[in-house]
Amino acid sequence: MSRRRYYLEDRALDEAIARFEAAIERAGGIHPLDSETIPLAEARGRITAVPVWAARSAPHYHAAAMDGIAVRAAATTGATESSPLTLALGSQAVWVDTGDPMPPDTDAVVMAEHVQTLDDATVAITAAVAPWQHVRPLGEDIVATELVIPEGVPLRPVDLGAIAAAGHATVTVRRRPRVAIIPTGTELVTPEAVAAREAAGQPMRAGEIIEFNSLILAGMVEEWGGQATRLPPVPDRQDLLRAAITSAMADHDVIVINAGSSAGAEDYTATVLADLGEVAVHGVAIRPGHPVILGVAGGKPALGLPGYPVSAALTADLFLRPLLYRLQGLTPPPRPQVTAAISRKLLSPLGEDEFVRVTLGRVDGRLIAAPLMRGAGVVMSLVRADGVARIPRFSEGLHAGSEVMVELLRDPAEIESTIIAIGSHDLALDLLANHLRRAGAGRRLSSANVGSLGGLMALQRRDAHLAGVHLLDEETGEYNISYVRRLLPDEEIVLVHLAYRDQGFLVAPGNPLGLSSLRDLVRPGVRFVNRQRGSGTRILLDYHLRQEGIDPGAIAGYQREEFTHMAVAAAVQSGAANVGLGIGAAARALGLTFIPLFSECYELAIPRRHWESELLAPLRRMLFDPTYRSAVEALGGYNVARMGEEVRVS
Repeated sequence: MSRRRYYLEDRALDEAIARFEAAIERAGGIHPLDSETIPLAEARGRITAVPVWAARSAPHYHAAAMDGIAVRAAATTGATESSPLTLALGSQAVWVDTGDPMPPDTDAVVMAEHVQTLDDATVAITAAVAPWQHVRPLGEDIVATELVIPEGVPLRPVDLGAIAAAGHATVTVRRRPRVAIIPTGTELVTPEAVAAREAAGQPMRAGEIIEFNSLILAGMVEEWGGQATRLPPVPDRQDLLRAAITSAMADHDVIVINAGSSAGAEDYTATVLADLGEVAVHGVAIRPGHPVILGVAGGKPALGLPGYPVSAALTADLFLRPLLYRLQGLTPPPRPQVTAAISRKLLSPLGEDEFVRVTLGRVDGRLIAAPLMRGAGVVMSLVRADGVARIPRFSEGLHAGSEVMVELLRDPAEIESTIIAIGSHDLALDLLANHLRRAGAGRRLSSANVGSLGGLMALQRRDAHLAGVHLLDEETGEYNISYVRRLLPDEEIVLVHLAYRDQGFLVAPGNPLGLSSLRDLVRPGVRFVNRQRGSGTRILLDYHLRQEGIDPGAIAGYQREEFTHMAVAAAVQSGAANVGLGIGAAARALGLTFIPLFSECYELAIPRRHWESELLAPLRRMLFDPTYRSAVEALGGYNVARMGEEVRVS
């Protein structure tokens, strides 16, 4: 067995695509897959492999189009309401219902509304009809032998109806591309295995990772018309990976290996694919996703996708999506694009095309794109993304406010009904987003967490509808008012009270170090995790440190920053820190102990034009909804008695 090692050699995106296509051509090329004949009830979304010709006409007889009497049109000439004509039933008129065959020697139908029964043998008509009036002639809809659906068409529900009307019970379609998805990594465990073990009281062990990428990739394959097979995770052994790929090649059209695509000691994908075929590309100058592998194995396209979920999804979209459409004889449908203003400065490395996931919303007539976390392992950025902005490889990034083209991943109508919140993170906002959805209010709340000061600056730039803030004025003891006056002097801002909330220490269960005051942070062996500069929590901490004369430099971990309360809680839960300052709800969510220290005021800063707008009307109502208020209180550490009150700024 080969022991060659392969090393990353990044190619430009266009070059990587060209090299991949050339390798596929050398292996025999891409041709539409063979066909299969299936029942119409199973054919929605499938691609026709041959043209569908009408086997019969529709209707296949002359049919009455109205309830009434079938007649010869010439016999009705002159009939009016003031001068009705009398016709003999049987010889001159025959009663028919809609859809009945037209009796012999008749060519029109007089509507029942224009017919008066005189006796069992005669009727009077009050309107004349023209030949073929109120009649569906044979073949009016479909004529036998005419083309119903051409080859290469994705079948819609209406297409299935037309095919059935044309006399067919089945349709011949292209076989769906079969894609084998092979996760790799000794550390991987399936969700089912984790659930079974936890039900037996066996928690996940450190170092284990739930294998969920194959769920994402399989769903994408299905959306693109393919048929995915999720194979069991393969441990990091070259012989086992080779066996899995060889087995999958026998009955699949495309092989996808997830993880093991880099150049580490246990990354075998490139070596195995080279043994089984050809590695055309190992490394593409894109971010995220650069260690992607493109080649062939056993004459079939083979892709080695990175293990991080964002990288895996992006590279699948770039390289697997067009491949699957080509196998079905189709061109990938273009996604809609919009131009938006980026909400904050983005730096990007030269030499790489970077794909940044963003949320979108319209503020004061401008479409705003707020970047999500850019880490390749942040699966929630996939969940929250409304679109993807591409930063070209020779650009150093984007300035705040710069226009950028965004490829949409969400319905444009949903984006237009989005409320953008940029500012301090709070779990009450997450609940608010959920309750707006559950209420069917037709609004979506999208939050970006940049801290309280960052939120006010976003309002200053008109990049958001509202900002969550909890900024303490050290001189007055007031929250938020002085900051709004200073940063937004020309803007009429409404401060809407959301809640009083407790801030305190987030520590391991049981508080094993016995931490109870800020002075405990300077004890030897205590590791702290901080919030970022500009956040209300950081300002609150620094204020009380000064009040007590504590030097921040004496606190181990003071320089380590996280952007949300949940991130601080996660750092403590993982053991990366012993303590952080945050809200009680975050401690409860991750099973930590909470030591309350301070009570603070959390408010929503909202320009009045937005606060009184139709867009925010459901949000205004929700702040007084007892169900939402109860849900916030249930988080723990919240007082919602004044929720929804407007605070006077000037």
